[in-house]
Amino acid sequence: MDDMGDMGGTSMTSTNVFQATNIAFAQGYWYFVAAAVALLLLIRIINYAQNWLRLRTSQVSSVQCPTRPTNWFLQTWATLTAVGRELSYPQLYVPIRYMSWMTPPPMGRVLVLLVYWAVIIYMMARNVIVDDAYYWERIGYRNAWVTVTQVPLLYLLASKTSIIGLIAGTSYERLNWLHRWVARTMFVTATVHGWHFWTEWVKYDIVDAEMKLMSSMLPYGMGAWGILLWITVTSFKPFRAMAYEVFVMQHIIAAVMFLWVVYVHVPADARYNVWFAIAAICFDRVCRLGLLVWQNIKLNPKRTCCTGGQRFGHQTQISRIGDSTTVLTIKDVHFKWTAGQHLYLWLPRVGAFETHPYTIASSHPMPETCICNSIQLVVRSHSGFSKRLNAFAQKLEASDKKETVTSMVVGPYGRPPRWDAFETLVLISASTGASYTLPILESVLQSRSLGCTKRVDFLLIARQGEEVGFYHQRLRKAIERAQSVAIELAVHVAVTGSGQLETISAVSLPVSAAFTTSVEKKSTSESTVPSEEMGTVASGRIHQPEGFSETSSGSQIHHSACRPDIAGFVRRSVEATGGETGVVVCGGQSLVAKVRTSIAKLSDERAVHKGTGAQGIHLHVEEYCF
Repeated sequence: MDDMGDMGGTSMTSTNVFQATNIAFAQGYWYFVAAAVALLLLIRIINYAQNWLRLRTSQVSSVQCPTRPTNWFLQTWATLTAVGRELSYPQLYVPIRYMSWMTPPPMGRVLVLLVYWAVIIYMMARNVIVDDAYYWERIGYRNAWVTVTQVPLLYLLASKTSIIGLIAGTSYERLNWLHRWVARTMFVTATVHGWHFWTEWVKYDIVDAEMKLMSSMLPYGMGAWGILLWITVTSFKPFRAMAYEVFVMQHIIAAVMFLWVVYVHVPADARYNVWFAIAAICFDRVCRLGLLVWQNIKLNPKRTCCTGGQRFGHQTQISRIGDSTTVLTIKDVHFKWTAGQHLYLWLPRVGAFETHPYTIASSHPMPETCICNSIQLVVRSHSGFSKRLNAFAQKLEASDKKETVTSMVVGPYGRPPRWDAFETLVLISASTGASYTLPILESVLQSRSLGCTKRVDFLLIARQGEEVGFYHQRLRKAIERAQSVAIELAVHVAVTGSGQLETISAVSLPVSAAFTTSVEKKSTSESTVPSEEMGTVASGRIHQPEGFSETSSGSQIHHSACRPDIAGFVRRSVEATGGETGVVVCGGQSLVAKVRTSIAKLSDERAVHKGTGAQGIHLHVEEYCF
């Protein structure tokens, strides 16, 4: 047991017979991570080249379906992609009230976790279970290295400007789920590490002696395990949802404390993992600070030609639409964004120390306003900041004040795909999820060089009419634009609340929000579809109300008071297209799981890219979650 001395000092003992093997496994772990990131980079490059070829081919009028594979390599890649999608899309949803948080991840994430766990289990067990005098120590040391080796990845995945995300072409919010699961995996390996040492001490009745011998490092190890336990428990959705602002604050404090106690606990030759994690944090914070300064401090604001210009922050107009929705118009932003991105908002008058992410609800600079460049955010009231924001807007409305408040923004974040690289787009959203899908529709219609898109089906589901009324004018404007650029557009609105369908027209829009209402909508018609007509028959086709033909459906907004058949809605669009279909869904967990599973079944049923001629179905998900 002398070899266990001074683990908290300069080394874990250079004479330790396990050291070389453990370090080799730690290096192998990072080779595995590097290989995974390299694979994601390769996939990103191939998809980029494929989209470039599609958009270039779409400029040739003789090519009817530019999204179809044109050679053996693209056909092989399409087949592999289709198989991967069918395996990764399905998701089991737990519909039990108060238990839906136990819904497992989609199958693709489950497969990723299984691969990751297989690597971790291999590192934990390879050549370590030998029945000799070092049995307990060998397993304990091995799991100590397995745990500390994962620390840098944990913090890389938590960074908003992660190197992994930059290389792989994805954004931090799409890596955050893996961040949580890596932390939970670390908790398991750390528990195995501590349990084996403690079991050995009890077995040989040397607990008191070892406690005294390791008094300089043992309390920090137990503290690290306790912090990791706390982080693991509080990361589950019910605890995050109780008070999200409190969760974020304590999570940051716990993450910093964890690094400190780990640094003191581990030997010097393992502390590079802690420094690696600190470097990831510093890189992230420097980048975010640079964005904050660049986007919110202007040395020469253009006050003469821009009424929204000011030196610090941005003038922000807050408007209230009922008790559930608040609209913010942020003026004089000087950065570009794409539909599907989001930013972090800091509104000191509502939350002095809070920043919150919100989807950018406008696809391009807002026209017909006396400001240089403005964006819009649509915030649904839940609790905490969003509820206080709606109450603040109500106070301004009651006092009849038109004043603006100062806000700070950081972003944009998110790496959405090229929306115009699909022949058909199916946009499905629930409630304020339209703030995500509607800008996508507008960006495709407003593109100066029209891409591959020929058809768009838009579905908006809400319980209350006020949640839909805000988007009505923009949808009508989108229909007019679609007609002018020869894109077939069908808009379906389902208001499922009892008696709520009639309240849509009664919703009044704030001046800043209704920026598209100045043009008279002469060619747009609307129809109310009875409940039985919004459903689908076996073929998956949605019946049109009497008096409207199938060809005229692209110029209407169809209303319904019942829940739509999601699977049938997607099927109708997929069967009508000759190329690849892009499906975008933004909503709650139940809607997302339903869309995921429906598309996987449809792709398998149609044998996509397996010799039947059926083309691919790409799914992009934006889920309401904490």
